[in-house]
Amino acid sequence: MSIGTFLKLVEIQTKIASVFPFLIGILFVIYRYDTFNPLNTMIFFGSMIIFDLTTTAINNYMDYRKALNQDYRREQNIIGQKKVPERVVITTIMAMLIIATGLGVWLVFRTDLLVLLIGMVCFAIGIFYTFGPIPLSRMPLGEVFSGGAMGFGIIFLIVYVNAFDQGIAQLIWEGRNISLTADIILLLEILLISLPCVFTIANLMLANNICDLEDDITNKRYTLPYYLGKRYAIWLFDLLYVASFIAIIISVLFNLIPVFLLVSLIVIVPVYKHVRQFNRIQEKSETFQVAIKNLVLVNGSLVATFIISLLITL
Repeated sequence: MSIGTFLKLVEIQTKIASVFPFLIGILFVIYRYDTFNPLNTMIFFGSMIIFDLTTTAINNYMDYRKALNQDYRREQNIIGQKKVPERVVITTIMAMLIIATGLGVWLVFRTDLLVLLIGMVCFAIGIFYTFGPIPLSRMPLGEVFSGGAMGFGIIFLIVYVNAFDQGIAQLIWEGRNISLTADIILLLEILLISLPCVFTIANLMLANNICDLEDDITNKRYTLPYYLGKRYAIWLFDLLYVASFIAIIISVLFNLIPVFLLVSLIVIVPVYKHVRQFNRIQEKSETFQVAIKNLVLVNGSLVATFIISLLITL
């Protein structure tokens, strides 16, 4: 398998969806906890990005295996297009999974068992998103799990591996006893600042499922738009962007992020234009990119204004 084929198999262009919550988590932990651990951060980034590549490869492989439409297998799926042997795909997936797991275990030894627990949950969501007898992606749960695992899960973990000794939460195993303690306020703070990532990532999946609705039904893939109906699915798509901006305002009001981040709200104008464009037509080739652009606008503006704010206060 060539490098170009590998990059298409893992859809390298979509990895920006996991990089943004990673960056926001780092900036938040520096601002809120005044701490930063470079080695833990690098280990986490390696595990996160490699596992993200793994889940996408699994997704493409399972779509290839389960596709009822033979034209899709031969012409649209990268495995069929490039005639990549299945054993090569499986070996690649297993190798990436082993590396990501190894890095995760290393991080557990450098922090504590809570990283293992949360990491296992995120790994399970990623693997069973498209794998198994009833994959999460073929149910009306894809948006919830993708937004939750990538939007909140990544931010929580990057904050935790840098500030695991700050009283956020702790998992202790002593003999036959396992105890979990957590500061609910600190957890809610992390959840609140993660909502723009959660909602924009969920909208990435929602837009994809809205555009693919007819093809998904043909392939017996019943996603959230199937149950909501296209009209209400589009309404949800619009509402999640509104909720993202409200979360930013509330985070500033509670002093969880700098006031300067309100400047990021200037992207409301282009986001609104993109939303109107998507509301008019839902075609994969024409308007799915709207969700990608909005994800970059919302989260990119947050990262940029966060960095500027931290530099100003130095």
